[in-house]
Amino acid sequence: MQDKLKRTLPPCDGRRRASAMRSVLAWNQIHETETGEPRRVYMLTFGCQQNEADSEKLCGMAEAMGYAVTDRQEDADLILVNTCAIREHAENKALAAVGSFKELKKVRPDLIIGVCGCMTSQDHRRETIKQSYPYVTFVLGTSSLHQFPAVLWDCIDRRRRMMLPEHPDDVSGGIAEGIPTHRASDYRAWVSIMYGCNNLCSYCIVPYVRGRERSRNRQDIIDEVRELVAKGYKDITLLGQNVNSYGKGLAEPCSFADLLEALDAIPGDWWLRFMTSHPKDADRRLIDVMAKGTHIVPTFHLPLQSGSDPILKRMNRHYDRQSYLDTVAYMKQRLPRLTLTSDIIVGFPGETDEDFEATLDTLRTVEYDMLFAFIYSPRVGTPAASMEQVDDAVKKARYARLLKVQEDISARRSASLEGQTLKVLCDGPSRTDPSVFTGRTPGNRSVFFTGTPGMTGRFLSVHIDRTEPYALWGTVIQ
Repeated sequence: MQDKLKRTLPPCDGRRRASAMRSVLAWNQIHETETGEPRRVYMLTFGCQQNEADSEKLCGMAEAMGYAVTDRQEDADLILVNTCAIREHAENKALAAVGSFKELKKVRPDLIIGVCGCMTSQDHRRETIKQSYPYVTFVLGTSSLHQFPAVLWDCIDRRRRMMLPEHPDDVSGGIAEGIPTHRASDYRAWVSIMYGCNNLCSYCIVPYVRGRERSRNRQDIIDEVRELVAKGYKDITLLGQNVNSYGKGLAEPCSFADLLEALDAIPGDWWLRFMTSHPKDADRRLIDVMAKGTHIVPTFHLPLQSGSDPILKRMNRHYDRQSYLDTVAYMKQRLPRLTLTSDIIVGFPGETDEDFEATLDTLRTVEYDMLFAFIYSPRVGTPAASMEQVDDAVKKARYARLLKVQEDISARRSASLEGQTLKVLCDGPSRTDPSVFTGRTPGNRSVFFTGTPGMTGRFLSVHIDRTEPYALWGTVIQ
């Protein structure tokens, strides 16, 4: 299979995508008549909820082209790896996974392997795959995912490798609609409302791999959510790198609060949540809309990143500790049942002991229900990568201290729920013990209880009998 390393495909509009899908489907149907069974696609996803949503679209397009989704990579005729670039560890995991497919390719030379997502939107990673993983058939970046059918057909028809260069900054507002979606669940759903980010935090690779902000049309989002509710979906999450920035650049102005209010008006028994918010844009109108909402859960993920003003400035976060605390205070005033979660970066370049203590003090002041903490990882191409780095041993020691402080807080927050009866959406039996069922509260806490198969995907009333820092145990009330 020859290499084709230049962009040879024009921008893929809906008609061209549909034409490519028909071509691949026809090719697969010929294969079906020979073997008696469809070809299969195996999807491996790394990273955030936005990546999960992207993978559902990739699988949806694959299904429309005649592939059956499989969870066994050894059975696959098409393997797709959707990658993450937020930390070096995530990239290394993705590359290791791609490396593990080498033997499969030896056994099955016709196996098609595609690598896509945030990692492959970086020039140096695409070059790595080109040179070191010659058995990879094609590479797509985040702004080219809608071209998947056209790229796949080109690889099949012309038997060549395709590695499309990625230019996220060149994406000028176009968003592909009407892409088929293979939902991983029939009661929980992701709905992307915007793509990209304009904030340019000094540590973050997202604006470089996902491009600048582009918002979907308001009515397209409303139609998608209404259809999901009509199909019985119970828990719908709106996604965006910064959902608070939704609506900028649309022909018809619409703020995120306006969108949330319109979606909340859709009738039914369902939950509406969103992520992620930037503290500088989490305004009072948004909080007020949540407080008045019928379906909007009182849950807010508000990344702090650091409790030190000097570090926040170096991070280019555009808020300070006090303004953050003021926002949290208003949330707690308007949303008395608030579940608040956050992100913290430990060991950011230049972080002193005093800076770290300020972060711990902020944790104790806010008292998050849950915290997602990360040791700083330099990202090639970001300003923070060239700043003076903190010693690894210091980072690890601070990280351990932070987790201990948060575990004590989470334990107290969980304990406050003991004896209450909560509405829980059941996810079915746990992986380790089929007799134990799991579910999620509006605040996204894990709940364990004895259940029956018919409970999966339903709302239940669960009395909380005992608690752990990050889990609740209860009894279903009939």
